[in-house]
Amino acid sequence: MLLAAGTSSRMGRDKMLLHLDGESIVRRAARRAVAGGLSPVIVVLGVHADHSRELDGLSCRVAFCTDGPMSASIQTGLGAVPSTAPAAMILLADMPLVTAEMISTMIARYESTRAPLVISDYDGVTAPPVIYDRSLFAEGGGRQVVDRHRGEAEVLYWPGKALVDLDVPEDYARLTAR
Repeated sequence: MLLAAGTSSRMGRDKMLLHLDGESIVRRAARRAVAGGLSPVIVVLGVHADHSRELDGLSCRVAFCTDGPMSASIQTGLGAVPSTAPAAMILLADMPLVTAEMISTMIARYESTRAPLVISDYDGVTAPPVIYDRSLFAEGGGRQVVDRHRGEAEVLYWPGKALVDLDVPEDYARLTAR
């Protein structure tokens, strides 16, 4: 599931509609999720429900979570995962350097190991994407679940430069200056 429900308050404008390489941040993230092999791709939208039009032509489902912290978005997304899915990947739309290849590598690792967690490590920093086995859905998602089950996790290592999170205008300025 792709979390894109935030209010962009620290950015000062709607960061999901900012453009990078000719497409909006939310469309870029959803396209990469699809290309990486996620199916279905569930995009959790919030106060900006109109973002759904950014997903036109992509094989995505939309779930809405209009209030609450990120944990509420995670719960909304997990609730939309089909009962037949053995796991769910949590991606953040505002992490624009996560690639389709990273996603497909994580899926392959989960499928080969069936570990309860497949986590991403960026030069020592744990951050999304993360795959949660269905056995962990009742615990929700997020850092607490990762911390509780870290010993059972498969870890994939990515370069630190891939860890970019768009929160403030300076983040976007650095990204577009590259």
